[in-house]
Amino acid sequence: MTRTIKTRASTLFPFLRWFPLSTEKLRADMVAGITVALILVPQSMAYAQLAGLPVVYGLYASLLPVVVASMWGSSNQLHTGPVAMLALISAVTIIPFASPGSDKFIELSIMLALMVGVLRLVLGMLRLGALVNLLSSPVVVGFTNAAALIIGLSLLAEVLNVPFPRSDVFMADLWRVVAQVQHAHLSTLGFAFATAAIMLALRRYMPKIPGILVAVVLTTLVSWVIGFERNQTVPLSSVTTAAARSDIDAYAQTERQLQVLASQLSDINQRLRELDNGSHDAIERGAELHAQAEWARRKIARLKADNNLRRVQLHALRFVREAQPDGQVRYRLAADGEGAKWRFGKIKDGQVSFSGGGRVVGNIPAGLPSFSPPSLRGDLLLPLLPGALVMALIGFLEATSISKAISAMTRERINPSRELIGQGLANIVGSFCLSFVVSGSFSRSAVVARTGARTGLFAIISALMVALVLLFFTHYQYHLPLAVLAVIVMLSVFDLIKVRPLLMAWKVDRMGAVTGAFTFVATLSMAPSIANGVLAGVALTITIFLVRRMKPRAVLLGQMPDGSLADMKAHGLSPVSPHFVIMRYDGSLDFLNAAHFEDVILRAHADFPRAKTILVIGNGINNIDASGEEKIREIAKYMHEAGVNLGFSSLKQPVREKFDRAGLQHLLGAENVFKSRDIAFQTLQTRYAAGLQAAAYSIQPGK
Repeated sequence: MTRTIKTRASTLFPFLRWFPLSTEKLRADMVAGITVALILVPQSMAYAQLAGLPVVYGLYASLLPVVVASMWGSSNQLHTGPVAMLALISAVTIIPFASPGSDKFIELSIMLALMVGVLRLVLGMLRLGALVNLLSSPVVVGFTNAAALIIGLSLLAEVLNVPFPRSDVFMADLWRVVAQVQHAHLSTLGFAFATAAIMLALRRYMPKIPGILVAVVLTTLVSWVIGFERNQTVPLSSVTTAAARSDIDAYAQTERQLQVLASQLSDINQRLRELDNGSHDAIERGAELHAQAEWARRKIARLKADNNLRRVQLHALRFVREAQPDGQVRYRLAADGEGAKWRFGKIKDGQVSFSGGGRVVGNIPAGLPSFSPPSLRGDLLLPLLPGALVMALIGFLEATSISKAISAMTRERINPSRELIGQGLANIVGSFCLSFVVSGSFSRSAVVARTGARTGLFAIISALMVALVLLFFTHYQYHLPLAVLAVIVMLSVFDLIKVRPLLMAWKVDRMGAVTGAFTFVATLSMAPSIANGVLAGVALTITIFLVRRMKPRAVLLGQMPDGSLADMKAHGLSPVSPHFVIMRYDGSLDFLNAAHFEDVILRAHADFPRAKTILVIGNGINNIDASGEEKIREIAKYMHEAGVNLGFSSLKQPVREKFDRAGLQHLLGAENVFKSRDIAFQTLQTRYAAGLQAAAYSIQPGK
């Protein structure tokens, strides 16, 4: 009874396995928690930026979700929190419905975290962790490589400090960024290169020192000392060059028009949901609303494209700042050769912001996140579902693969379904505390394993450290350059790019390697909707699997000089006898391949018309269903009418039992169903011995 109670308690509260906590365990977890927190703070802010959110949301995602995942997961060393892959998928899933950084974008990011959490929790409670097997290794490698490239290259605009016009084609957007290299901000580039140099040097020569922390501290200090950020906001009327003022005004008007259209589209979708589709009038009204919605979507796409181009053109302009005697400031376009350093930043409510420096993190709200239920948008549940499903599976695969890699060193047993529950609860609870999607982090978990954490308590300690940062230290991060965060992400994700697994797959399974390459290309070409890339890879994997199941390997056997049987075609062998044919069939007999089984039998009969028995070696037949049973009946009757016996040997016990229950052994004749291949071969040789003496020549197919 006591053992049963303990088992139930450990199932409901997996963190009870941590206890009792010894002084040694507590010390190890304390060191690991503090160490990983030093990496977590800057990394989480970088991933929030990648997710299209204010950096503070990365810190919010590093609080309760970290604690919950650790307490209800199955691994003692897995660190959960913001990760690059899911941050990017989250951003690209939501971008079609809201502008990055906007209130609606933040709401949808939190709602998406709730959706991912519910999906993972349901999968875990139903013990469906095996669903992740739908993602074959080549698909995961192809997707990860493509996503890592997309993540890294999407931050190139931040490194150059140029606009990143977003559309439905990532590669076209990237090309527009590359085309702006001549307008790159040199100081921003300097911070980016310095960050990369510090992190790479420390990684190689002093790996125990957290390179991310050193780079963040040094670059933030330098940014503060040199006044890296230089912004000024003036009324639009302070732009004295008429052409530039007109372009800025056109940009602002288009932005306002986009907001109006987005509101109208949301209203149309709401009215569509409220329609009673049972009436004729409702059907007509629904068709009208669908037409209006389509017009609004096309108009939004066109205006976005126009304003993206206008934004790039405005960034290329250089302005001169002129102080007036009355204390006012004016901005005009610089003449050729004039040393102008001011660039257009943004316009809001008639106020134009000009930048004379680089971009920094800026003000981070101090204090812990509020606890409130996430906003649910019913009209966007279905559009966001594919992305949520991919994030649920990819994130789970990432978490379990990390856990298994660490458990290989620690000998810790991992429960995939429990890990799903832990990750699901983390995202659900996090969505009530302003968190976006979280999952297991490879880089931070590796640090945890190296520092020797003993229990999941280390994660709680890391979350407490983040809470202290939010309460007391946010103002120290104001001057952190955004380019530094971009480089932190780029270096992290480029480590995920692996070519060797695909090269090895080519040696073992060429179709698998092709699937991986297809997933890579599909993900790149479909970006920013990269979730569709992995779905395409899964679809191709399933298609190849079904094709292989539909056409299992079937070979005719000949006799080797040593008396063994082998593939007749591969070894250039003659038939074993002019009177019987031996064929090995390496697949189950079911509805998928019943027709293929019929084809190979009829082909063998056509190639060897004088054979009186076609023997199927069935040790590769693992199952037989109603379709397979019916097909055997049809073939047996056809062969009997042609004067040919159909025989089977080496059937596995479950298959042989189905033969008996279906009466197939009686139909084929007990003398044509053999326990083993050797018995069948000897019996057939004896049965046709007289014929063999009369036919002492090699028979060739078709003769």
